[in-house]
Order: sequence, then C-alpha cells, then structure tokens
Amino acid sequence: MTPPFPHAEAERVAALKRYHILDTEPEAAFDDITKLAAFICDVPMAVISLVDSERQWFKSKLGTTMVQTRREDAFCAYAILDTKVMVIENALEDERFAQNPMVLNDPKIRFYAGAPVLTPEGHALGVVCALDRKPRHITPEQTSAMERLARIVMTTLEWRSVSAELAEAVANVKTLSSLLPICAYCHEVRNDDGYWEQVEAYIQKHTDAKFTHGICPKCAERRFSAFLKPKKDAV
Repeated sequence: MTPPFPHAEAERVAALKRYHILDTEPEAAFDDITKLAAFICDVPMAVISLVDSERQWFKSKLGTTMVQTRREDAFCAYAILDTKVMVIENALEDERFAQNPMVLNDPKIRFYAGAPVLTPEGHALGVVCALDRKPRHITPEQTSAMERLARIVMTTLEWRSVSAELAEAVANVKTLSSLLPICAYCHEVRNDDGYWEQVEAYIQKHTDAKFTHGICPKCAERRFSAFLKPKKDAV
C-alpha cells in the first residue's frame, strides 16, 4: 500500500533540506537518542528516520544495517502524517503493512512505535522509531518518552543549524578583518578575484549588512557650507 503525502508536502521537504542533514556522517548526539529509544521500549532495533521526497534515510540506526529504504516501503511515511506517536503492535494484522517487504522479509518487522520529529512550523521531518521482530505493546509512559526523544532530535537539528550559521558568520568577520586593498582615490575595494568594486557591494557579499546613506557633519560643512551659513539680514 502506497502511503499518502502529508499536507504541504513541498514545504515539508524544503524544510528538511534547509537543515542540511541528509547523507551526513553518524553523530554521537543522534546515536545516543537511538540507543535511548531502544532502551525505553525494550526492543532490539531503533532508528532516526528522515523522510525525503522518494526515500527514508537513517541518520542513526541500531540493530539494523539498512541505510535507507524506498519511501513507499517506509512505516515512517505514515508516521509523519500525524503529530502523535504511531504504534503498530503487530504489522501482520495491519492492512497497511501486512504485505510490506520489511515485514515479509528481513528485518521482519512486527512492532513499530514512531514519534514524528516536528519543526517549529509543524512539519514532520522524520521519525524516532523503535522496532521489534515480535509483537508487543508499550505503555503511555513509554509513548511519552518517545515524544520527548523526538523533541530532542529537533532541538539537536536546530542547534546544529545555528552552529553552522555562526561558523559562517565568524568566517565572514575574519574575511572583513583581513587587510583589504582600497583605492586611495575612489575608495573601491579589490575583491578576491582581483576586480575592483564599491566597498558597500563587497561588504554585502560577505555579511548580511544593509546600507543607508547620509552625510556626516564634516562632509556637510565642506560640501554645503555656503548653504548652511546663516544669511545676513538684508538692509
């Protein structure tokens, strides 16, 4: 059975891309969350799945060697349709998954519990999920813990994104703190490619600074002194 797409699917996929997390190397912060999910639900398998437009990719995995699957085979493609934890106690008894390749073949999933990872805007980027090869159920306390783990994943993604932005900002500051060749006459700046350009254009390329223009008091006095001096009263 092919899973339906979430509402605002294009915006959801765009939000996922903005975090630049797909196809990145394993990270301890995410692996710790996966281990906690397996411990909380007392299962041998757990993953952090991110659902792309045509696949689900595992940022972290425990108890499986799979790196990704087709989206149409993904339990998580259903889990991202809601904001609550999706629990499948026995996949063989669920018509959505009874003929699923991952149910009939390795890893022969029976139990699934998936908590969607939600952005501040409400887009489900993926799922923290716990899996077992035998049917089982989980308690409300375990369900609540899985929701908390999904929130931790989202917070980790946010901090990861902010750290990357800060690193870029620092690099920009370092660029501007270097020695800049400036023309002594027109005050244009020579850029990294050897071309001359207005200093405003150079700064805007390397920072988020915006410019407004005015006249400082010294230039106003020099340029417009005749207009600024008070006129004598006519006799």
